[in-house]
Amino acid sequence: MDETKKVATNPGKISILEKFSYAQLDTAGQLVFTMISSYLLYFYTDIAKIPVATAGVILLVARLFDGIDAPIWGTLIDLTNSKWGRARPYFLWLAVPFSLFGIMTFWAPQIGLNGRIWYCAITYIITGILYTGLNTPLTAVLPLLTPDPGQRLKLNSWRMTGSQLGVLIVNALTLPLVAFFGGGSDTKGFRITITIFAILSAVMTLFSFAHIKERVQVTAERTSLKKGVHAMNKNWPWLIIVISNFFFWIALTERTSTLVYYFTYNFGNKGLVTFFNSIASVQIIAMISIPFLNKFFTKRNIWIGALIAAILGQVIILLAGMNLPIVITGWIIANMGSGVACSMPFAMLGSAVDYGKWKNGVNAAGLLTAIGSSFCVKVGSGIAGFIPSMILAGFGYVAGKTQTAHALSGISLSFNWVTIVAFAIAILPLLFYKKYENMEDTIREAVK
Repeated sequence: MDETKKVATNPGKISILEKFSYAQLDTAGQLVFTMISSYLLYFYTDIAKIPVATAGVILLVARLFDGIDAPIWGTLIDLTNSKWGRARPYFLWLAVPFSLFGIMTFWAPQIGLNGRIWYCAITYIITGILYTGLNTPLTAVLPLLTPDPGQRLKLNSWRMTGSQLGVLIVNALTLPLVAFFGGGSDTKGFRITITIFAILSAVMTLFSFAHIKERVQVTAERTSLKKGVHAMNKNWPWLIIVISNFFFWIALTERTSTLVYYFTYNFGNKGLVTFFNSIASVQIIAMISIPFLNKFFTKRNIWIGALIAAILGQVIILLAGMNLPIVITGWIIANMGSGVACSMPFAMLGSAVDYGKWKNGVNAAGLLTAIGSSFCVKVGSGIAGFIPSMILAGFGYVAGKTQTAHALSGISLSFNWVTIVAFAIAILPLLFYKKYENMEDTIREAVK
């Protein structure tokens, strides 16, 4: 017998305020997480003065914790039955702790090298655990906001637009704010900048918590970890989404985390970092277009096409050399593609949850979305932080110095080739998804 019976109560149209609030949750999270994904490796090597290889190990170890905590957070959501709902209360409980540890992550206390290494490792690990605790319910709450698949797709577009707005704010303002507040001290500049972003993050998260509502009710009976794992059994569409999303985040974070090195050293112009990060906001246009594209193309084909565009853009950058207009063209194409590709798994995980319920009789939305979203984002990002650190160390990178030709080759290898290969690998599992997308309508009717 199915352990969870969903009953839609008032599944009416979602208000603009609630759509805005849901989108703002991802904006808030990105104010801290984008600081980490875009600048933490650089902060460790060039500000905290940690050896590049050691910094890479910290990033990897911290993300391996997410191989454990993502399923735990997902199971906790499946076990939660509070007056605020199942996924929603985590925004209330974790907003402030996440912001506090986000600030501590970029504090770089003036202590000995070993002390700095341990401090950075501990604060980053805890910040990552708390971010997973906020990011997992952000995906898990979507099917609880409305039972309507069309509204879910639109809400996801709002969410991803909010996410990219947060990315734009951080990437456009971080280095200018660091310079402004630092007055020549990047350490001071990063401390003040992350404090501003973290306070905004907490306030925005709490506002959103107060203005979203779980309409799709579930019974008080809870889904245990054992039952949740059973929902993964032969859940092929879920596995395809997880594998593709995992390699996508390796590619995306590889590109993001090495951008600052590429333009600072290969182009010799650190000011281009803010410029290129700002024009990456074209991803918002791509994300908004997804519901329109879905009228003409399947979700699988949209995702594959987006990954191909991301690869094409990166190839153009690689071949452009120092020709800045062509590099800009490639960057726009790459970001349009990655913007769409970033959105698709979040929109499709709900169908994978339905498949698990239809196939195995278990609704484990928390666990399945935790692994399909938070696990992929965090562990993929951790590996993407480790790979360039090893490449840079192997090619002789020295922080803050004029780089040798060999070191510049290592930076280019990380920024271009690793990104291209990871995007290409992400396409492969999607080639097998067509069968399961064709089954979605039938499964949705069966699990009502």
